[in-house]
Amino acid sequence: MKLRLTRLSRKQKQRLIPRIHIKIQNGLFEIMGMGAWYSYWRDPYHLLLTIPWAGFVLIICTFYLTINILFALAYWVGGDCIANAQPGSFLDVFFFSVQTLASIGYGAMYPKTTYANIIVTIEAMIGLMGIAVMTGLAFARFSRPTARVMFSRVVVIIPHEGVPTLMFRTANQRRNMILEAQMRVYLMRDEVTAEGQFMRRIYDLKLLRNQTPSFTLTWSVMHVINEHSPLYGMTPESLTQTNALLIISVSGIDETVAQVVHARHTYGANDILWNSRFVDIIHHTLDGHRYIDYNHFHDVQTLDEVGDRD
Repeated sequence: MKLRLTRLSRKQKQRLIPRIHIKIQNGLFEIMGMGAWYSYWRDPYHLLLTIPWAGFVLIICTFYLTINILFALAYWVGGDCIANAQPGSFLDVFFFSVQTLASIGYGAMYPKTTYANIIVTIEAMIGLMGIAVMTGLAFARFSRPTARVMFSRVVVIIPHEGVPTLMFRTANQRRNMILEAQMRVYLMRDEVTAEGQFMRRIYDLKLLRNQTPSFTLTWSVMHVINEHSPLYGMTPESLTQTNALLIISVSGIDETVAQVVHARHTYGANDILWNSRFVDIIHHTLDGHRYIDYNHFHDVQTLDEVGDRD
């Protein structure tokens, strides 16, 4: 009886990957299932650039200890092959591996057999490549331009110039300017076409002002809800039923590093407050100057509360 080996095609391999489940809550997508992690670990470079610094350091330390343990086992299996190392001591060969991998070379311990020299040669090559890769990853993470833009926790819909208007606030958290800043707002919701086909459709929301020459302090972003707006005629219930999601994208040139920076934020249907307005954060002093109070940046009040005060 002969065994026949068949090579799986790309589609067949993809079928072996666990399915990725998507959970939608408040318009936000949550990817669930082992298939998501399988896809994530297939791109280790992107993983090491995007995970938080704590996770990055943890992965590097784990990789570093694992490599040294493996080479320490290789030296330990070779017997008394390291000069000035206590025979049978795993701790001695482990620290010898650390010195070799980092190209330290104190000289107190050194290989004394051909077997040990071969292992040292292999470890030295891996150490050189590892240092180059880790240095490149650390530099890429440090040199990547980022923006520190704060978004209000909620979006409000209030009358503006007699027309319902969607509004949210942003602020530049750095003491510099984002030059030629551009703001884009997208509405994503579930729809069913005339043919009965389900689709997740994206609309561009037209803003009263979608760019500014210098984004320094705050920016109040407004979208007029008229008959040309995809939000026209929608209610809080319809936003929830269609899993509506607002996607905010900000881009501009950082004045300090002269590179393009980006910031992104999302709002679900539950983050949209109707008939409410933001609390004023711009105030005047007695001597005629103006100042911004960021303590009330996220605070809102209903129109009824505003009317009672008036």
